[in-house]
Amino acid sequence: MEETISLKELFTTLKKRMMMIISIALLAVVIASIVSFFVITPMYQSSTQLLVNQEATEQQNVQVSDIQANLQLINTYNGIIKSPFILDQVAEQMNGQFTVGQLNQKITVQNEQNSQIVNITVEDESPYVAADIANKTAAVFQAEIANLMNVDNVNVLSQAVVTENQGPVSPQPFLNMAIALVVGLMVGVGLAFLLEYLDNSVKTEQDIEQLLDLPLLGVIGSMDDKAVRQTSGVNAHQVQARSERYGS
Repeated sequence: MEETISLKELFTTLKKRMMMIISIALLAVVIASIVSFFVITPMYQSSTQLLVNQEATEQQNVQVSDIQANLQLINTYNGIIKSPFILDQVAEQMNGQFTVGQLNQKITVQNEQNSQIVNITVEDESPYVAADIANKTAAVFQAEIANLMNVDNVNVLSQAVVTENQGPVSPQPFLNMAIALVVGLMVGVGLAFLLEYLDNSVKTEQDIEQLLDLPLLGVIGSMDDKAVRQTSGVNAHQVQARSERYGS
C-alpha cells in the first residue's frame, strides 16, 4: 500500500510541475539548435587509404610471417605519418597555411584490426583543404618511408576526393537536439522533485496529520467568491423582507 501511495505522490509531483519540465526541455532543445546551426563551425572529413604490402621479391608466395611483419610495422608507420619530419614537409607543400601542430590535430591515422590498410583521415572547415592535406600527407609518407625504413612496401590504395553535395561530419544538429531533449527532461524532472522536497508549506489536512502526528478532528470548508456573493445576497434579501414585515 505504501508503494502505491509513493507512486501516486510521484505522479502528482510530475503533473504539478509538468509545465516547468516541458519548458526546461524545450529551452534545452532551442539552445542546442542555435549552437549547432549558428555557433559551431561545420567540419568536413576526407580520407586517404594506404596499403602496406610485402616488398616485391623473386619469391612470389607470400608467407604468413611476412604479413604479420607488415602488421607490426603499421604501428610504427602510424607514428611516422604524424611525426614532425613528415608534417613539416606537408606544411611546406601547403605554403605555410598550417603549422605542424595544427596539422597534427587535424590528421588521424587508423588501421583496421588485422588489416594492412592504413587510413589517413583529415578534418577541416573546407572539404577541399581536408582532401588536399590527406593526399599530400600520403604522398610525402610514401616518398620518405623508403629512405627511413629501407623498404618500399607502401602504396596509395585510394586518394581523398571531394564528393558532390558532401555534408559535414560535425556538428550533427538533430542528434544534438535529441540529446538536449533527453537531458532537459532529466533536469526538469530532477528539479521538480527537488522543489517538492524543499517545499515545507502545509497544503492539505494530511500534511497537518503528518506534521503534528495528531488525528484530524474536522475541516473548515471553503467557499469561492461567487458562492460568498450569492450567500450575501440571500442574507441581505432576508433582512430586507423582515424589515418590511415588521415595519422597521
